[in-house]
Amino acid sequence: MINKEIIAAAEAILFACGSPVEQDKLKEILNITAEELNEVCAALRERYDREDSGISLIAIENAYQLCTKPAFADPVRKALQMRKVPPLSKASLEVLAIVAYNQPVTRSFIEMVRGVDSSYIVNSLVDKGLIAECGTLDAPGRPTLYATTDNFLRCFGLESLNDLPEALPEPTPESGADTASEPEDPQVALNIDELESREAADSL
Repeated sequence: MINKEIIAAAEAILFACGSPVEQDKLKEILNITAEELNEVCAALRERYDREDSGISLIAIENAYQLCTKPAFADPVRKALQMRKVPPLSKASLEVLAIVAYNQPVTRSFIEMVRGVDSSYIVNSLVDKGLIAECGTLDAPGRPTLYATTDNFLRCFGLESLNDLPEALPEPTPESGADTASEPEDPQVALNIDELESREAADSL
């Protein structure tokens, strides 16, 4: 059984850092194995899962972070004097989904898929910390590439991109759907409604 002092030390580290702490860093600091780290996190989750706890432990990619539970979002906002962030528009969710399922992508790719200028929406998602620049494409003009961030995962309640809802299947001729305007890449037929429901559930 894992030492209680190690569990307390892990809790202190996560609380003090605030931001996600990589698993390898935790193992190095606490001098424990991956299996022991899993035990530590299981113990912390058991502690935070109680109804009288306002904290939860979440996993983001290969890192852990302490967060307040969504149920207490309103009092936390009031304490921090934060305004409630309005839900993302359907167009913003569409751009976000295109990036999430095809990343890294350029703005030109996003606009090719949507058929409209998306500069404002891309910049807005960058400002919100949901997507970020991640390099440039090796092509004329060196266009900027965009990818989702850890904040995207956290806001939508995902541990990794592998937890994204599956993309919607392409319409078939038998379905009677008009495929003339469908993008060539099947990955851009995205489940926007699923992302929208996740956004509502996690109080973006």
